[in-house]
Formats: sequence, C-alpha cells, structure tokens
Amino acid sequence: MITFIVALAALILGFIFYGRLVERIFHINPERKTPALTRPDGVDYVPMKPWRIFLVQFLNIAGLGPIFGAIMGIFFGPAAFLWIVLGTIFAGGVHDFMSGMLSIRKNGASLPEIVGDELGNGVKIGLRIFTPLLLVLLTTTFLSGPATLLQGLCALGTMPYQGRMMPMVWIVIIFAYYILATVLPVDKLIGRFYPLFGAILLFMGIGIMVVMLGWHADSMPELSDGLANRQNNGLPLFPMMFVSIACGAISGFHATQSPLMARCMTNERQGRWIFYGAMVCEGILALIWAAAAGTFFADPEKGLYGIDGLQAFAAAHPGENIAALVVDRLSRSWLGTVGGILAIIGVIAAPITSGDTALRSARLIAADFLHLDQKKIINRFFIAVPLFLCVFGLLFVDFNVVWRYFAWTNQTMAVFTLWAATIWLYHHTRHKRHIYPYLITLIPALFMTMVSISYILIAPEGFEFAMKGWSWLAYTIAGTIDLICLIAFMIWARKQSNGAQ
Repeated sequence: MITFIVALAALILGFIFYGRLVERIFHINPERKTPALTRPDGVDYVPMKPWRIFLVQFLNIAGLGPIFGAIMGIFFGPAAFLWIVLGTIFAGGVHDFMSGMLSIRKNGASLPEIVGDELGNGVKIGLRIFTPLLLVLLTTTFLSGPATLLQGLCALGTMPYQGRMMPMVWIVIIFAYYILATVLPVDKLIGRFYPLFGAILLFMGIGIMVVMLGWHADSMPELSDGLANRQNNGLPLFPMMFVSIACGAISGFHATQSPLMARCMTNERQGRWIFYGAMVCEGILALIWAAAAGTFFADPEKGLYGIDGLQAFAAAHPGENIAALVVDRLSRSWLGTVGGILAIIGVIAAPITSGDTALRSARLIAADFLHLDQKKIINRFFIAVPLFLCVFGLLFVDFNVVWRYFAWTNQTMAVFTLWAATIWLYHHTRHKRHIYPYLITLIPALFMTMVSISYILIAPEGFEFAMKGWSWLAYTIAGTIDLICLIAFMIWARKQSNGAQ
C-alpha cells in the first residue's frame, strides 16, 4: 500500500509543481485569442466550457490503454509503478501539453502540420501518411474490442448469441455511431455526451481504489518486492514494458487528440488543466488498475502473493484476453453485479469514444492537407468515407497483428512530437538558453527514441532480436542512433546560435 500511496501523491504533486514549470517555460499568454474565438466554424472550431473540454480530452486519450495496458504492464513487476509515475510527469504530461498548446499557437493545426513546421516538409509529408494510418489502426482495435465486450454483457441477459451474429451486429452499431461522431459538429454529440462517459470512467477507477485500499491493502505489490522482470517469456523489461504501458505514461496518439480540444478552448490558461491534467488523471487510472490487477489474485493459502497470483491466473487461461478477463472478474467481485456491469460499460465506452475521435482527427488531418473547408457536410463525407472503408477492411485482419503494429506506431509518433516540441522550445526560449528550458522535451525525446527503435528490433512483431539472443545488439543500435540524434541536435543548435549573433 505504501508504494501505491506514494505513487499517487507523486502524480498529484507532479501536476501541481512540474506542470506549472512546463506552463511557465512555454510562457502562456492569457490575452492571446484562441482559434475557437478567431475562426469559429460551428463544426470543429467551437468554444466549449473548460470542464467539458477536460472530460472530453480525458475520455479521448484514455481508451483501453490505461486499463488494459496497465494490467499487462504489471506482469513485468512493480517497476511498472515507476514508469507510470515518471512517464506521466516527465514525458506524457509534457508531450500532451506541448502538442495541445502548439496547436493553439498554430491556429488549431493538426499534428502533421505542427511537427512538419519544426522538422521540415519531408517529415510533414511522411506524417500526413503515417498519422492517419495510426488513427485507422487504433479505430480498428477500438471497434472490435468493445463489440466483444458488449457481446459478453448480452450473454448475461436474455439476448441470444448464435455464431458470429452478435459481435457483427455490435460492430455495425458502433460503426454507425462512428460515422455520426466523425461528421457531426463537435458540440452536438462529443461535447454533449462525452463528459458523462469521462466522469463514469473516473468514478469507476475511484471505486476500485477505495475497495482495494479498504479491504485488500495487505496484498498490494510494493517496490520492496524488487524491480526485476517478472515475465518469463524471454522478452526484456526494456523496452517491452514501456510500450505495454503507453497511454498510462506517454502515448503518441494523444498528440493527435489534443488539437481537437485546442480548437474548442477559449483561453491559454486552460491548457495545463486540460492537457497536462488529463494525462495525470490517466496516469492515476493506470496506477489504480495496475495495482488492482496485482492485488486481486493474491491467495495466501496457496502461497500466491501480489503479482504471483496474477501470473498463475494468466497461466490457467492460455490464449485468452487476460486483460479483459481481469477487468470482468475484478469489477464484478469488488463492485458487485450492478457496479461491475457499470464498470465494464465504462471500459466499453472509453475505446468507443477514443475510436470515433481518432477518425475525426484523421478527417481533420486530411482536410488540412487538402485545404478542404469542413463547413459543408459533403466535404466531411468526401474525406471520411475512404477512412471508413479502410477501417472496415482492417476488421478482417487478425486483431493481434493490428494491435502490435499500432503499439509501435503509437510510441514512434510520440518521438516525432517530442523532437518537434524541442525544436520549437529552442526557437522560442533562446533568450533563456543558459538554463536550457528545452530539456523538458529533449530528455523524454531521447528516451522514447531509444524505446521505439529497440522495440522494433526486439519485439516478436519486429526483428525478434531477443529470441535470437541479440538484445545487446538491439540496444547498441538504438543507443547509437539516439546518440546521433543528440549530436545532430547539438550541431543544429550551435548553428542557430551562431546565426543569431
């Protein structure tokens, strides 16, 4: 329990103090008019109340990541707690804040335009392809998963399930909803209902936390148990854990969502609460689910404590979606039948509402590239229909394959965003360069570059270096590329400094 309480306090203090430092370095301007006020269009640029924007942002970035990802991450051991806390404060919160605030400063620009402005036209063109691909992959994963969970809920009642009919029915229903959420004005559906779903997701996590601390505190994992890798699948803790726990620490997907809410904000002062604050809330949610999963299956009578019980449960269910089983059993046991069903509904709503905003973001990215005004609904469908077709086609691809490549593209997107933010900070804080304010993004950029490159070399969906006993070579290659990036940045910065003198 001590580890959990300290970690929870660290996340809150991180928002209060480090979040304020990031805000000060960025140098917000409360007098500067935001895009929602300078170019309202009644569709995407729509002023909304800050509390609504916060809950929508939280729900947009959450999805299954801080729940499923945290559950799978705790398999690696208590080291997961460190990554959730440090990643959220020093990487994820900074990443989300910078992507959202840069969008405001660039008139509501989408991620490829933000990153391309700092890293060059070549990167901009690449991200115009790469980013929609990421969003389509995410939408596909967040479509089939909820359909399966909804099928499970129906099995509890009187609705019959025959063959594959029921999941396909739910897929059609969710897909129809995606179409509406993608093309309707942001305040008609997303702004109206998402705050409620966001509140449900938060209260669900609080309920799990209260039960855990009140009745199961003695079984909770502790850092004193050791930081060694508890997985026995031959894959190293680094970088595998840092990709498994993505949305609960840092996720490139968030940078595609922040511009959506940047177009609805009415004052730059709201940025720390909406962007950094939503990421901290997601970190707290990930912390709760990681601790709960590592606590629930403890069985002292069988000599199973903390994570050992979770490992035993997973071993007894080979080939099944362990994270989904954990959510189902834990929620029903700790929150009762009604509370458990409400909790599962919250888990279902999170990926659905992230999937539709992913498609909305993809539409806006394409619109920015094509310079196609989105006031007319026919223009929105012109871009959205090809995206819908891509998602539908990917439904016939193995879910595990789609998810694996989404995980890597997700963290790679964070790398590009952090490097772009570093360049922007250097340009706009040059007069303060003696204190190197751009370190707040440079350090996480270097770290995530190492994670992304080593992951694609080590992971089974990559070059499988770990299975071949070549993990050392993967780290050497990733470290070398990381060093080259740092040297290139230093050379560029020196040239910029000399040119300004």
